[in-house]
Amino acid sequence: MIEALNLTVTEAATVPGVTRPALSAVLNERARLSPEIALRVEKAFGVSMDTLMRMQNSYDIAKTRMRAGEIKVSSFESAGGFSAG
Repeated sequence: MIEALNLTVTEAATVPGVTRPALSAVLNERARLSPEIALRVEKAFGVSMDTLMRMQNSYDIAKTRMRAGEIKVSSFESAGGFSAG
């Protein structure tokens, strides 16, 4: 988005009223996109907050799936034959 508009990170942060470090952290994947920043971007640039938050959620899911092998969890087994669903 920033490159397409020929904006620096500083300029892009000024429009929606966020700090340069906050926007930089999101753009460089050091921080998650918050709903507030997403709403500010929507108001400033016309990109839907809903779309931005769905993109963040999809990214989070993909990153977690990549670590699935590292996440150890025991399966639930009910003694009474309980079946979920």
